Amino acid sequence: MSAKNSHTTADGFSAEERAAMKERAAELRAEGKKGAKKADDLQALLDRIAQMAPEDRALAERVHATVTAAAPELSPKTWYGMPAYANADGKVVVFFQDSGKFNYRYSTLGFQDAANLDDGDLWPVSYALQKWSPAVEKKVVALVKAAVS
Repeated sequence: MSAKNSHTTADGFSAEERAAMKERAAELRAEGKKGAKKADDLQALLDRIAQMAPEDRALAERVHATVTAAAPELSPKTWYGMPAYANADGKVVVFFQDSGKFNYRYSTLGFQDAANLDDGDLWPVSYALQKWSPAVEKKVVALVKAAVS
């Protein structure tokens, strides 16, 4: 897909999508104090994503788009300097750790204890994420929807 249209590219958000997110942040600020906090949290998340290396940034943008579409009830924010998404109680449910944060060989999609992923006495809460694909997106959507169920 061309970055000239309004569709998301495989490498991340189009210019139009970035502009729309900034507009949404401005709308939230206009809603008052609570909206301003949400807008500031969203802007901090977008700023953090923008600071990432290109490969990590592309993954983080896809994670952001997927999480916000699959679980719009989660609020974007930063958490220990990472993009994260919190429930109504403010507890982080899911986060993205870019590979550059701790010089890892892969980025990580992680879930905190507020996520409803319990499965017996042992279940995964962290996933290595190296490349985005339709299969990865499908898995992330399923995990996020389960986490907020």
